Amino acid sequence: MCSQFKTIAIVGSGALGLYYGGRLARAGNDVAFLARSDLDALRTRGIAVKAPDGAFEIPAGAIKVAAAPEEIGPVDLVIITLKATANDQLARLLPPLLHARTVVLNLQNGLGVDEAVAAVTGVERTVGGLCFVCVNRIAAGVAECTMAGQIVIGEFAGPAQARTRALAELFVQAGIKMSVSDHLAEVRWRKLVWNVPFNGLAVTGGGITTEDILRSPAMEAEVWALMREVQAIAAAHGVTIPGEFVVDQVERTRPMGPYKPSTMLDYVAGKPLEVEPIWGEPLRRAQAKGVRTPRMEALYAELKRLSR
Repeated sequence: MCSQFKTIAIVGSGALGLYYGGRLARAGNDVAFLARSDLDALRTRGIAVKAPDGAFEIPAGAIKVAAAPEEIGPVDLVIITLKATANDQLARLLPPLLHARTVVLNLQNGLGVDEAVAAVTGVERTVGGLCFVCVNRIAAGVAECTMAGQIVIGEFAGPAQARTRALAELFVQAGIKMSVSDHLAEVRWRKLVWNVPFNGLAVTGGGITTEDILRSPAMEAEVWALMREVQAIAAAHGVTIPGEFVVDQVERTRPMGPYKPSTMLDYVAGKPLEVEPIWGEPLRRAQAKGVRTPRMEALYAELKRLSR
């Protein structure tokens, strides 16, 4: 156990929260889960995780499960795995979990999400992270990971610190691959290279998988076009995304099989979609720099229509 992070709170007990929180708990860390829809299941049955390196369970008595942050109280590390559509709740959920030295790790997708967290917790507490992983919540309290991938984290303000590296070590000790970057903004743009096309087209295609997308020559061509637009917006903001990285994102997706992106699952379930951080905010930044993005504009408009 990392001595700097003796107590941990998971805010959002969906796929990411169950998977990463479960692994941290299995490694012996003191983990509390703030839950809503899975509250009763976690309290009665605990957590079950299916992963490439084997399945495991965390019994209900081995973790703390709370319906309100006040039931948990101040902790050393807060891990945010909420969807960004719930960020209007951050001002209510986060303050009861903070003490003077609390570190807040934000694992949300998109742009503008770290700013939303820092507005509540303070810039000095905020660390951002991107999860390059295939994991779904397949039942209440049950997460299934088909590709473990890695997490890349970085300080919201400035280069990595000793605490950033300590945070990475905490996850590595729990069997989670995590690396540290001095440039969080670059990591966020790189994640959008995959998220913009695959999450978006999976929804506008009617609730289809990544395999369905790449099986269609027309849709695969759209994937490449959208990725190039993300490249162009990032470049206008001083972030260079190499062409080989873009190619790698597509080629890594082919062997995933019929993977269901998280936004598609939300769409099929009738839940709010993270339209603004993944498509809206990048588009606004493109417009601010005069970058033409016709395909992303069309995708954004359709996603807004469907999300209503």
